Amino acid sequence: MSISIYQLKPRFQRLLNPFLSLLTRLGITPNQVTLAAMMLSVGYGAALALAPQCLGLWLGLPFFLLLRMALNAIDGMLANATGNKTAMGALLNELCDQVSDAALYLPVALLAGISPHLLVLVVLFALLAEFAGVLASSIGVARRFDGPMGKSDRAFAFGLLGLLVWAGVAPVWHNALLTVVLLLSLVTVFNRLRQALRISAQVKQ
Repeated sequence: MSISIYQLKPRFQRLLNPFLSLLTRLGITPNQVTLAAMMLSVGYGAALALAPQCLGLWLGLPFFLLLRMALNAIDGMLANATGNKTAMGALLNELCDQVSDAALYLPVALLAGISPHLLVLVVLFALLAEFAGVLASSIGVARRFDGPMGKSDRAFAFGLLGLLVWAGVAPVWHNALLTVVLLLSLVTVFNRLRQALRISAQVKQ
């Protein structure tokens, strides 16, 4: 697996154990957490789209993305802890993740000085990278999370972008960051497909 923030997931999950215990006692289901994360993301994305000039929203973006990452981790932890892993939950998790990504990142195109074409390409290849990861299962390989630009890495990059916007940094640097995200997303698609094919070949030997 390529270097990715995803590799920090086990440590992040340990920090969330107290919240996991609370949700378990309350009887909250994994799917409820998944849907809540998506609805919150759509809501925050709508706020960004309606008021892209509000600097407070961009300052809050990295903190919201951290909350979203926490919820995304908790739904899987909750499923494992309660033995409530279902096919519906797996499908819902993937679908809601992609909806959330699009809802949170597309409003960036409304910022002055941002290249909308570049932003759309970034979102498109972000979705393609996740599709490449899921596609591994079609050849009998577990879902791939290879980097260097997975979901957590994108969240970090867009959180940084939010801080740059809030700080009044020139848009040329916003576009430069998006270009890096795009290039690393291309590498991620390649890495995930390559690793899936490599593992599939090993299994068949």
